Amino acid sequence: MAVQPHFLLLTYPAQGHINPALQFAKGLTRIGALVTLVTSLSAGRRMSKTLFPDGLSFVTFSDGYDDGLKPEDDREHFKSELKRRGSQTLNELIVDSAKEGKPVTCLVYTMFLHWAAEVARAQHLPAALLWIQLATVFDIYYYYFNGYGDIFNNCKDTSYAIELPGLPPLASRDLPSLVLPSNTYAWALQMFQEQLEQLSQETNPKVLVNSFDALELGAMNATEKFNLTGIGPLIPSAFLDGKDPLDKSFGGDIFHGSEDYTEWLNSKTKSSVVYVSFGSILVLSKRQMEEIARGLVDW
Repeated sequence: MAVQPHFLLLTYPAQGHINPALQFAKGLTRIGALVTLVTSLSAGRRMSKTLFPDGLSFVTFSDGYDDGLKPEDDREHFKSELKRRGSQTLNELIVDSAKEGKPVTCLVYTMFLHWAAEVARAQHLPAALLWIQLATVFDIYYYYFNGYGDIFNNCKDTSYAIELPGLPPLASRDLPSLVLPSNTYAWALQMFQEQLEQLSQETNPKVLVNSFDALELGAMNATEKFNLTGIGPLIPSAFLDGKDPLDKSFGGDIFHGSEDYTEWLNSKTKSSVVYVSFGSILVLSKRQMEEIARGLVDW
């Protein structure tokens, strides 16, 4: 009898990570997989109104910063505690799931949690990075840390164009602010570097990208080291295939949303507001999602 796929999905406790991770989890449950979504207690407390579909369990753990990370907090200590306590939680969940007859078959983690792959390796489980940004952004960071870092220093001139293998010419306005000379968030850039170094140590790294081939076909294969798999756009089903019309929001909000946007829109002159969405361009079919999930489990 085949074991039901069970994905352990670990997300960094930030809104931009939680939303796509939750949408990916919903997609997995629609094809019959079990999913255990894991994040820190600080984020979990603010998701108290989140409704989870059948097949999706939600687990939180204390990272020592249960009121959230504050600007004055020591980020190195936060990273250390997040790794230590998060690794312990993952190990316990893997052991407990096996005892309950629902063994974990794959571990997926979002950016900045590269240590999760070490847990998976120790537990003899396949692992995959859920890259919540575009494939082009992944490629830019990869080249920045692999032989092309110096050319980014010339981006002080807005007219300067950078040429990277497999990508079209990029102006400074096209680049992540962290790779520009004006960047003051060295700690964030270091986390991207650590993430890519960890992936480079994998014999067969799996990277799932919040994008799709028709949008970034070249970027998906721009590096020789990594082949990226598009699984996006990771937005609610009601705005994609309509198979779940009730799924109209991400559901993992950790900030209070504005209720006066309609009033704001009505205050603007006609044709002065532009709405942009790429969600209707392409949607992963159920068969494609099943193939991706099966590929991860059978890796």
